[in-house]
Amino acid sequence: MSKQQEIIAMFDDIAGSYDLTNRVMSCGIDISWRKIACKQAFKNLQKAEDLEIADVACGTGDMISHWQKNAQKEGVKIHSIVGLDPSDGMLAVARKKMPEISFIQCEATNLPLEAGSKDILSIAYGIRNVVERKKALSEFARVLKRNGILVILEFTKCENPSPLERLMGFYTKNILPFVGGIVSRNYRAYRYLPDSIEEFLTTDKLNCELSEVGFKPLYTRAFSAGVCTLFIAKKL
Repeated sequence: MSKQQEIIAMFDDIAGSYDLTNRVMSCGIDISWRKIACKQAFKNLQKAEDLEIADVACGTGDMISHWQKNAQKEGVKIHSIVGLDPSDGMLAVARKKMPEISFIQCEATNLPLEAGSKDILSIAYGIRNVVERKKALSEFARVLKRNGILVILEFTKCENPSPLERLMGFYTKNILPFVGGIVSRNYRAYRYLPDSIEEFLTTDKLNCELSEVGFKPLYTRAFSAGVCTLFIAKKL
């Protein structure tokens, strides 16, 4: 089994407890991060109706519900949203929660979507789990319309952490896996979280990769002492 397939199988295993575990681990603060992501995407897109949105690595559909709620608050009209994820287990939960939404099982490197078909493409806490990351970023550029907006929310690595960032790093590395393991009864899956963050890119390096595949970074914001970073980029 390839590394990518091992990661997908891991998410299949924790799908049933995924939503509860995330709420407990984040104390619900991720809701505000997603809200800001949606608001910034709408602001930078400067288009208020007939939006076509794709949410990649959609998991159980959390980000899709935020797109819907925040579009209503911002006076934005969405024409359609599609959720895409490689995990059958995650999609089973998503389809049960949101039967009105179209969900497609696929990997981020091979999206069954037409070129230039989406106004917004989002991926929340998923790009870190894509082994062929640059191939996926190029695929996102293919799918987006010109001047379309890419939204990435991700846990990122600090190169020169401040004392507060070191404290948050300790929490992420030592406390979160313990809490996640108890709630999900799968310690291995939540031990993967800090390990994958440590192996991931810094904020600057991810913005460089976005530029290399045809995006212009527009907005970057770190949350909770650098634990999570929001990236907003425009397809050129």
